[in-house]
Amino acid sequence: MRPYQFFLYPFSVLYDGLTSLRNRMFDRGVKKSVVFEIPTIVVGNLSMGGTGKTPMVEFLIEAFKDNYEVATLSRGYGRKTQGYLLAKSSIKPEELGDEPFQIYTKYGNEITVAVGEQRILAIPQIMADRPATELILLDDAFQHRYVKGGFNLLLTTFQRPFFTDHVVPMGTLRESREGAQRANVVVVTKCPDDVSEAVREQYEKEIRFYTKKKCPVFFAGLEYGKPYNIQSGKVAGLDNVVLLSGIANSRLLVEKVESKYNLLETLEYSDHHHYSEKDVLHILERLKAYKDKSPVLITTEKDAVKLKADKFLRYLQEIPIFALPVQVKMEEKQKNALLELTSTAIRNKGYQSEV
Repeated sequence: MRPYQFFLYPFSVLYDGLTSLRNRMFDRGVKKSVVFEIPTIVVGNLSMGGTGKTPMVEFLIEAFKDNYEVATLSRGYGRKTQGYLLAKSSIKPEELGDEPFQIYTKYGNEITVAVGEQRILAIPQIMADRPATELILLDDAFQHRYVKGGFNLLLTTFQRPFFTDHVVPMGTLRESREGAQRANVVVVTKCPDDVSEAVREQYEKEIRFYTKKKCPVFFAGLEYGKPYNIQSGKVAGLDNVVLLSGIANSRLLVEKVESKYNLLETLEYSDHHHYSEKDVLHILERLKAYKDKSPVLITTEKDAVKLKADKFLRYLQEIPIFALPVQVKMEEKQKNALLELTSTAIRNKGYQSEV
């Protein structure tokens, strides 16, 4: 424990007490959870963020979109709107939120994307707007207990697993480690490629101290694809790059870019950062500083969609900007086991849409 954490301890105890009381009220039925007839899969975490929820949601979309009418629902963190909102072609990132907009950009022709702080109200609205919907993926809803998810998928990173973390402000946990009891499955995300069997067994042991007795534990990494030009969509080989990052933890991203390209500089912003004209001018200035190396800007898909805003076109239309796609990477056996558990939960609902 670092010295300054002693000063934070009383606040963590207070926050833990409040969240634990809230959870007990739901567990004992004092506060009511609603169970919907339609299958719902919750993707969430105990920590404040950065566990790879969006790649996991996209992983589930890819797995189920051909067999079910899928909808995603999230709060739309960081958006400048409120209430329920259904994504459509005229929507902007600041209206929908970064991650939902990224998902809509990639899958909007195949699935329904919606946002709403009150999921208990948003789910019926989705069903009214899209009555053919057969499956709802609830993004970042592990603590939203007014809706009881049909299948709770809890994510925790390899680098900072929840069993070593503490409740805020001492750590990053939104609730105590005991919240993992609600998980149907735990996925350890952002794993290195060379995780030994001994380390996996140790992680499983530590995780199962807090979960249900036989809760499955899976391990997943991140696989980065080939960068594509955000204007043309074309893939191209890159050499000298400036990295732009506005995500919760960019360490793994920086390591990946450094391993593949000549990284000249990294421009880091906070998670869900709303880029301004001042920011864009600074990005241009840093690119011009390396003009003799003809650099390109490489960034995340989440940041890329925000840079495509109309207000930035006059600044960025001459600059080659590439988005680096990322997806969940799992061993085939573990991938199949996870999808089978999820599929079984969906089938067991026996839900049939009215359309």
